[in-house]
Amino acid sequence: MNFKEELQQHVEEIEAIIKSYLPKEEGFQKTVLSAVNYSILAGGKRIRPMLMQETYRLFGGSKDVIKPFMAAMEMIHTYSLVHDDLPAMDNDEYRRGRKTTHAVYGEAMGILAGDGLLNLAFETATQAFQTGEEYERIGKALQILAMKAGIYGMIGGQTVDIENDGKPIEKDMLDFIYRLKTGALMEGSMMIGAILAGADDKEVAVIEKIAASVGLAFQIQDDILDVTSTMEVLGKPINSDEKNNKITYVSLEGLEKAKQDVEEISKQALLLLNGLGHENVFLNNLIDMLITREK
Repeated sequence: MNFKEELQQHVEEIEAIIKSYLPKEEGFQKTVLSAVNYSILAGGKRIRPMLMQETYRLFGGSKDVIKPFMAAMEMIHTYSLVHDDLPAMDNDEYRRGRKTTHAVYGEAMGILAGDGLLNLAFETATQAFQTGEEYERIGKALQILAMKAGIYGMIGGQTVDIENDGKPIEKDMLDFIYRLKTGALMEGSMMIGAILAGADDKEVAVIEKIAASVGLAFQIQDDILDVTSTMEVLGKPINSDEKNNKITYVSLEGLEKAKQDVEEISKQALLLLNGLGHENVFLNNLIDMLITREK
């Protein structure tokens, strides 16, 4: 089986896990339940739960305690996209080739669906306590989930991004935005996988550095593709950053420097990963694919 086939198999496995935690569309609040399911079943690469699962396996994890956290992380990622698409934010009517949640259900229900997904994420993650696994590990994982999704993580990055939209910014601020807005959930995903598998504090710290590098390289590659790809390959309009006067890594550093930095950052991430003394070939290939992807 080649990597592409393995990747598809992993995505299908994760889809089944996520669906097992979704609500039934019934009762007086059926509309918001339908909007929640519509949002999370819109497709996607399921990168964050996959990184979590593979890091868990890297450290020898093989139990069901990881599953509610995988679903929870994808719920948090999805809620952030639902709110990003709202008229007050990016005002997008399409995502992944179909109508966004607020375009189908209305703005108010879009807000509630996002809120619902965020709360459902923690309802889901706490189901890990029912697996009989070590409570201390689950508690640490919950702490990481909350922090990386919140004001010191993803939301913090989004805040700085919104406040400086269209304004000239320095590289250190752009790095901060990328580290939090894109990288924080990747960091949280890999750290949770390591913690639940029993990795020690030093190993978890190394995993956080690896994930931070992956997140930064992932976002820089996104900037590169916006100016080098085609709409047919990328699956969305190109040159959108320039049209929206958005400062990116490419506009600040130039295309060639951006490409060099992606290569250097990715090498650092893989060196750290290989230095842990554990082996997961699929995880290595996954990280390489995320950074060198063409769409």
